[in-house]
Amino acid sequence: MHSWFYALLFFLPAGVANMAPLIANKIPGLNQWKTPLDLGTRINGQPIFGPNKTVRGVVSGTVAALVTGLVLFQLYSFPYEFGIFVIGTTLMGLGALLGDAIESFFKRQVGIKPGNSWFPFDQLDYIIGGLVLSYFVLLPPFELVLRVAVLYFGLHLLISYVGYLLGFKQQPI
Repeated sequence: MHSWFYALLFFLPAGVANMAPLIANKIPGLNQWKTPLDLGTRINGQPIFGPNKTVRGVVSGTVAALVTGLVLFQLYSFPYEFGIFVIGTTLMGLGALLGDAIESFFKRQVGIKPGNSWFPFDQLDYIIGGLVLSYFVLLPPFELVLRVAVLYFGLHLLISYVGYLLGFKQQPI
């Protein structure tokens, strides 16, 4: 049986990866690296992902997931070998970012502007992406997947609101 705390720790690399691009954008010097992930390419007159999805974001988020996985493995007992856990948590972070990018593609295609909310897809994209990309390495049980989805959906709403209050986000959700 997996607890809610275990679910929090298990998916923490993806949660950190999802927040890392916002933080990286505030770091002097690093915030000048603005290469869009889609390199300015358009489909149907719309950007593939939009200006807020950058190479900096994917790199910083993936590195943040890797570091988080390394720290978690040292601090807590997970039922994985070291290499499997580190690869899995790195993929989890990358998957979270790719899930967010894929959701942004659909937002652009339906005419939702960058930065505008698309509830509940903005809250689910990184969860689905992170779980899918890491699934075949980490093989989490279904109960853990459900706990992660419920917990991180709620946490995303809470953290987004706090990010809004702190000036990291333009909208509360």
